[in-house]
Amino acid sequence: MSVTVDDKRLIVDLMDGRTIAVPLAWYPRLANATPEQRNNWELAGGGYAIHWPDIDEDLSTEGLLQGRKAP
Repeated sequence: MSVTVDDKRLIVDLMDGRTIAVPLAWYPRLANATPEQRNNWELAGGGYAIHWPDIDEDLSTEGLLQGRKAP
């Protein structure tokens, strides 16, 4: 799994070969974070979630696949 965050999208490469790309605007904490904060991510939830410790953001791959935006 890998995670890439640019100025417009969050891109997640899953272990099964699929790639999810969603608008960064869906996740305001990530959108407002610095590039360094965005690049400091770790796997969580047994590999089924992504955690950004610098901004206390957690996203599940299930939520990304379902197209859930941040509340």
